[in-house]
Amino acid sequence: MSVPLLDLTRQYGPLREEIRTVIDRVCDSQRFILGPQVEAFEREAAEALGVRHAVGVSSGTDALLVSMMALGIGPDDEVIVPVFTFFATAGAVARLGARPVFVDIDPGDFCMDMDAVRDQVTICTKAVIPVHLFGQAAAMTALADAAGDIPVVEDCAQAWGASFEGKGVGGLGALGAFSFFPSKNLGGFGDGGLVTTNDAGLAERVKQLRMHGQSGVYEHERVGGNFRLDALQAAVLRVKLPHAGTWIAGRRANAERYGRLFREAGLTDVVALPVAVEGRGHTFNQYVVRVPKRDELRAFLAAHGIGAAVYYPLPLHLQPCFAYLGYHEGDFPVAEQASREVLALPVFPELTPAEQEEVVGRIAEFYGR
Repeated sequence: MSVPLLDLTRQYGPLREEIRTVIDRVCDSQRFILGPQVEAFEREAAEALGVRHAVGVSSGTDALLVSMMALGIGPDDEVIVPVFTFFATAGAVARLGARPVFVDIDPGDFCMDMDAVRDQVTICTKAVIPVHLFGQAAAMTALADAAGDIPVVEDCAQAWGASFEGKGVGGLGALGAFSFFPSKNLGGFGDGGLVTTNDAGLAERVKQLRMHGQSGVYEHERVGGNFRLDALQAAVLRVKLPHAGTWIAGRRANAERYGRLFREAGLTDVVALPVAVEGRGHTFNQYVVRVPKRDELRAFLAAHGIGAAVYYPLPLHLQPCFAYLGYHEGDFPVAEQASREVLALPVFPELTPAEQEEVVGRIAEFYGR
């Protein structure tokens, strides 16, 4: 039996007619840039996330970029980021001429090590970006203690619907940055993003910056960019938004089933299961295990038609473009070990129990169980 890592056609099928209807409605209106669809989605998203303000932008990467621009971050500033995350977290910092300051991760939740954050704070530190990696919130109370008054920009790209001690991510720091890349647990039909905040002043600044810093007709108080969310994407996301809670529940159920199947197969001595920390509201945007002989296992699964992926094979300090920062192999041992062991398995909501049994069965076969 073949098992895809992700099959978005299963999600699209039941929503097809409704989505095509709203797309036609936007096409008939010929209002593609901002407008009522974007405004309505921003209101609905803010309510769903429990934040005061939500501003639609062009991608999750641009959500990070414009958030830091709103904070005035630029050359000679330092921004602390985890070394084990998607490239955009640090790439957005570097694009502003600021310096990414890397910290290692916690071996249990893959999120940034908050003790390491405390050690890296200097007078040049202008922000900290915790990544709620794989759908699980970072340790925000510990971060607040470590960061003090330094602004926190939450990277929520993989964590729509996650929470920390009952409060949704995206409203725990100064700003939150979400992605609607199609593979996310709330995904659009292309690129899209969202900036969230409880600060009215920051929200207004982000709105200006997404329109080239425009404050009036052809009047610009500051230099911004073209970071607008398309009306077509907003319309699609409005259809999908009411289903996000059900889809996340499906991911959590699949994660729980994996745990049971791995235990029944006697594999937990070789397969380290993801840790869902109590009070963190894990949404399992990815289901990431740690295994020996990772690359061999991945090749074996691929040969049997089972999708799996590596997030991430190279920590950021070892990326060629960041060589100028002066880091070396061995500087972040926890992240480096994770990069050799992590493997993401299929966990999308429509995954069937039989498909999960196939995945675990093949892994058991590989390890001779």
